[in-house]
Amino acid sequence: MTNTVAAPATVLIIGATGSFGGHAAAALIRHGWRIRALARDPAAARAKAGDRMPIDWVCGDAMNPADVTAAAAGATVILHAANPPGYKNWRGLAIPMLAAAIAGAKASGARLVLPGNVYNYAPDTGPSIAEDAPQAPVTRKGRVRREMEQMLRDAVAGGDCRALVLRAGDFFGPAAPNSSFLWLTSRRGGRIRSVAAPGPVTVGHAFAYLPDLTETLARLLDREGELADFDTFHFAGHWLARGDEMAASIRRVTGDASIPIRPFPYPLLYALSPFVEMFRELLEMRYLWNRPIGLDGRKLKAFLGDVPATPFDAAVRETLADMDCLPRTAAPAVRLAMA
Repeated sequence: MTNTVAAPATVLIIGATGSFGGHAAAALIRHGWRIRALARDPAAARAKAGDRMPIDWVCGDAMNPADVTAAAAGATVILHAANPPGYKNWRGLAIPMLAAAIAGAKASGARLVLPGNVYNYAPDTGPSIAEDAPQAPVTRKGRVRREMEQMLRDAVAGGDCRALVLRAGDFFGPAAPNSSFLWLTSRRGGRIRSVAAPGPVTVGHAFAYLPDLTETLARLLDREGELADFDTFHFAGHWLARGDEMAASIRRVTGDASIPIRPFPYPLLYALSPFVEMFRELLEMRYLWNRPIGLDGRKLKAFLGDVPATPFDAAVRETLADMDCLPRTAAPAVRLAMA
């Protein structure tokens, strides 16, 4: 891909060892951007990410505004790709981390990018949500997400910084160890043994293939100067109209039509949720599989013209290969070890 950035520019990534951050780093490097990444332990982060991506690791805490501001000096863009691990303490961690990133953006003049999701919307919003749709979250995490975006709007309205929200559905792909492809499949001996059905078969679901999503981000940032001070784009990704289409694709790419579809073990999660916070959080988000919630990508297509879109079966094939359930076609650019 030909780089359209006028001169090598720097992106500071907060959360570069995560699924989105790692894929974004790879995409932005392909587009000629310099990557700087914040980490409490740069040596450990460098070892986790591997040596294939030229990243300038700097020491700092994403919760500390002074650390983020120092790391952001000279950056054109700050990508805030950090999330509280394991769905834990979202309000206590997510809000201060974003506040620190906003402080860094104000000091450096960088555009602050936030990867968004569908948590902000009510369950009945529908399968084609536009950027201007009302946000009426029904969960704790959704309310935190809405508050985070309002923090960005307020900062931009004050003339202190610029921001971009790129919203997408359910992340999946290589190097995405927390994706639904891992927790909805059972695996043994390098084979998919079964696929769990988390919702009704008649309900659709929106998936976002991470290499496509982060390539889209890179193309948007190549044209950063054309964006509004506060801009939002919805990445439609793959809309699967039926709840069994993911399993059908897995059967096709593995060549195993006998892979069974089994009910997701919600009764077990309910029984253990008083003791396991992660299970409580997953149950709160169950509505995402029970209602058709998807995104309208027309604004993004109108701006970019060509939106990256790997065919779903090909994306599933690369995902399963990274899970060691199919032969790899190439060495991974982003490591599965990222969490």
